[in-house]
Amino acid sequence: MLERTYDGQVCSIARALEVVGERWTLLILRDTVFRPRRFEDLQRSLGLARNVLTTRLQWLCDEGLLERRLYQEHPPRYEYSQTEKAKDLIPVLAALIAWGDKYYAPNGPPSLIRHRGCGGSIIHRLVCERCGAVLTSEDLESQPGPGARSAAAGETPGAAIVRHG
Repeated sequence: MLERTYDGQVCSIARALEVVGERWTLLILRDTVFRPRRFEDLQRSLGLARNVLTTRLQWLCDEGLLERRLYQEHPPRYEYSQTEKAKDLIPVLAALIAWGDKYYAPNGPPSLIRHRGCGGSIIHRLVCERCGAVLTSEDLESQPGPGARSAAAGETPGAAIVRHG
């Protein structure tokens, strides 16, 4: 597994990438969104070497994104299911799917995510928690938060994502 390379960044994106930025991580999480998956199912779906998959699954369990559950005792076999921490990434995965479908699916989306209740498509919007306005990047600005390091101490926060206004 690669070394963490964002330690000097005071940025939530950089910190998140330390956990989910490994090459196969998001694809493993994609494959475990809808139901627990067994090692063999994940290996078949991803075409990943056993040792690499083992390492990634252990990492995701150690980080609290997946839980390993015994489903057969002799020989011991496990399945992997998402924790609440991983389920909180589902909107991120859905946004990546929508972006990939828009820019990298010339023949149309390879799969469709639908609302189980009515069959409708899902949509992604940035919405202001205070007024409910639907926002675009032009409506956003970045301000120091409570986790920003003091510039007086010689530490600089990570670059702002968007500054408009």
